[in-house]
Amino acid sequence: MKKQLLYISILFCSTITFSQQSPPARLRVFIDCSNTWCDMQYLRSEINVVDFLYDNTTSDVHLLLTSEGTGSGGYEYLLIFFGEQYFKNQTDTIRFTTAPVATEFEIRESILKYIKAGLVPFITKTAAFRNIEINLKNTDATPIDGADTLGVMDPWNDWVMRVNAGGYFNADANYNTKSYNGNLSANKITDKTKIGFGFSASKDKSTFDFDAEDASDSYVVKNHNWAIHHYLIKTISPHWSWSYEAKYIQNTFSNIEGRAFLLAAAEYNIFPYTEVNTKLFTLSYGLTARRNTYYNPTIYNKTTETLYGHRATAYLSLNQKWGTSYAGISYHNYFHDWSLFNLGLDVYTSVRVAGGLSFYILAFGGLTRDQVGLVKGNATPEEVLARRRQLASGYNYFSSMGINYRFGSKLNNVVNPRFDRSSSFIQD
Repeated sequence: MKKQLLYISILFCSTITFSQQSPPARLRVFIDCSNTWCDMQYLRSEINVVDFLYDNTTSDVHLLLTSEGTGSGGYEYLLIFFGEQYFKNQTDTIRFTTAPVATEFEIRESILKYIKAGLVPFITKTAAFRNIEINLKNTDATPIDGADTLGVMDPWNDWVMRVNAGGYFNADANYNTKSYNGNLSANKITDKTKIGFGFSASKDKSTFDFDAEDASDSYVVKNHNWAIHHYLIKTISPHWSWSYEAKYIQNTFSNIEGRAFLLAAAEYNIFPYTEVNTKLFTLSYGLTARRNTYYNPTIYNKTTETLYGHRATAYLSLNQKWGTSYAGISYHNYFHDWSLFNLGLDVYTSVRVAGGLSFYILAFGGLTRDQVGLVKGNATPEEVLARRRQLASGYNYFSSMGINYRFGSKLNNVVNPRFDRSSSFIQD
């Protein structure tokens, strides 16, 4: 009896070992678009030699796809292929960039191309490889990504200019509002330096019509603001950098007739900056100076004042197989009165617990004790309701949390876009 049990155990273990060492007939892929856009319908329709899964726990390949903005206005994409099951020890990484003028169509074409390239080493070990053909001909002399731009003379010397103007108008029988805004900027980003100049402005006007004491009346709210700014950031080492920022603003809502602002700061990244796509943990400290001129006397009886202070921040961002998470905390206070401070905490986490179960939390909280520019005197009910001027507030917060769970079929290869967009126009 003991010998029979021993034979059965050996046979069972051999079967498990054989199954673990046997490649799948068809590759199972889980695509994790952690912090960027993926057109999954397009990917499923263009790659039909693999099975796309909703559940990462049973996949053969877990693909993590992230992106970061580049100095020219395009994006650098990072694709990490984590092998699972039979491919447990097989991992690959691909980087590529897109042009700043690339359309969504062109971007998804690039994403598709590099996903195909990354999946080939895995597919070659499956039976499905006999059904695919690899074409290594260069059919486009001007690819849409930036891979072939090295060595090409840049007439703009890395400078990128942007101009934007817009506005909106909204009205009903009792209310109308108009808003106009515009901005322009010039930025240059290299691996050693980031430098930028900018100007922005906006103007708003809202009119409230109402009946008061058997007569019609109107209440008009007008606000405007504009700002000019300049910054310079220099690389010191793979972990250290320093910067300064200068700004001048005017804001009627905040009672600021004029504010000259200057910041000098240093930043340390626990991880090398080259790993920004997957992890970032920065600590920064800086000194600030403000010269404020107010439209109306403040609650401290000031019409003009100069304020010195300091600021400290910490920020953590992770894009990993288990999910996405970021957290930031910032603190600032004025040297002449340390009770005048501002403290804020921002947290977001989305964690894939197991299979189709995921948990997310989003929270922000802040303590505001530095509203030195508030207008002296009480606000009228109209000013409060119409938000004509900034009011005292010792704190503010926001939070959201929940769980997502998916069960049933783990495959999602079928593409059927019927009524995907038409249904958004149906009104109940």
